[in-house]
Amino acid sequence: MRIAYLECFSGISGDMFLGALVDAGVSPKLLEETVAALNLGARLEISKVTRSGIGATKVDVWLSDKEKDRPRDGEGTFHEHGHAHSHEHHAHGRPAHQHPVEESDRYHHDEHAHGRHLSEITKIVALAPIGEGAKQRALAIFQRLGEAEAKIHNVPIEKIHFHEVGAVDAIVDIVCAAVGSLALGIDEWICSPVNVGGGTVQCAHGRLPVPAPAVVELLKGVPVYSNGVDKELTTPTGAAIVKTLVSRFGAVPAYKIEASGYGAGTRDFEGHANVLRLTVGDSIEGSRSEAPELISVLEANIDDLNPQVFGYVMDRLLEAGALDVFGTPVQMKKNRPGMLLTILSRTEDVSQLGKLIFAETTTLGIRMREERRQVLLRRSQTVQTPWGEVRMKIGNLNGSVTNYAPEYEDCRRIAAEHGMPLKSVMQEAIRIYLDQQHG
Repeated sequence: MRIAYLECFSGISGDMFLGALVDAGVSPKLLEETVAALNLGARLEISKVTRSGIGATKVDVWLSDKEKDRPRDGEGTFHEHGHAHSHEHHAHGRPAHQHPVEESDRYHHDEHAHGRHLSEITKIVALAPIGEGAKQRALAIFQRLGEAEAKIHNVPIEKIHFHEVGAVDAIVDIVCAAVGSLALGIDEWICSPVNVGGGTVQCAHGRLPVPAPAVVELLKGVPVYSNGVDKELTTPTGAAIVKTLVSRFGAVPAYKIEASGYGAGTRDFEGHANVLRLTVGDSIEGSRSEAPELISVLEANIDDLNPQVFGYVMDRLLEAGALDVFGTPVQMKKNRPGMLLTILSRTEDVSQLGKLIFAETTTLGIRMREERRQVLLRRSQTVQTPWGEVRMKIGNLNGSVTNYAPEYEDCRRIAAEHGMPLKSVMQEAIRIYLDQQHG
């Protein structure tokens, strides 16, 4: 099983995550092409820097002459509904066109025409010419971010407003994070406890505590700490990425490190390496307990929901972090045909998935229980077909391969691009994999 381990000893932000991905081997060209595909007028600047003696990769997002990634320190501009605001900000003597896009500049809950709401951002991502897996991952991150901001500011999620430049910056960070994380072919993301920083930050409302309220909301159930650095180390975007990708938090797992990368933060602290470390490798067979893991099961019987909505609900649940979602035809009371909606979930995601079920379906109740499941150790291996690369999902039991299958999305893309039957692509990928195994 291929593992990625994030060490957030100096927190995490969107740009730090992108830097770590590139430093660990993700192609800069892939991220640059992703930004171009979004057609937002943005570009990436990727550079090598040093933080407390450690070489790291710094990724900056530029929109015309406006640069992000300046640390927030007394310049936040979060606005209440109805407050006027302008792009012509000035701070510390810099010309207006050089004003940085701060983390607090990204999220607003007003209705000014020059910004973007979450629904508009969802449409941009959905229409972008990127893989379906990347779209789903990016939308899941944005959904978590929007839900957290909506709860903190006590407004409906559709009212959350992303400042024009900050919205572009956030879209680039999150979509590139989705594309880059998928490119690594990771089966499981694991993370250390997260350093959130400390102190306070000055915003339009006055001084707010660090971590920011949205970060606190996003990282519920996640082990966090502060080591005395009184700066904002973990941003809402970074917290949303972690909460979406990571399946468990804890110490370094037993695995063989194959690649590592360091993503740089903007500040260079004295005596504190302001970097995010990402290491990638294959788990050591038998290192992880094969004892069953505890999961939650949510169920609802539904007999009056439009069938067109049912498929949409399943997609939403998967985007929101469900481990699996399926429907079973059932015969309900009064001989009504219906569907049993079943969701497998991590225990920490039960609350948000339950809210989504109530919001999107007609059910009046949800049954919940805990069950144990046992899963095979899994890893990913890429095979080269005549039409392009296909990832193979491989399951191991006691060191022996028991199951293997080509990645559906890879095969679907190739079949569509080359006008071939999907089954032919899948069969060829399996044949090549077996040929490689048998020498």
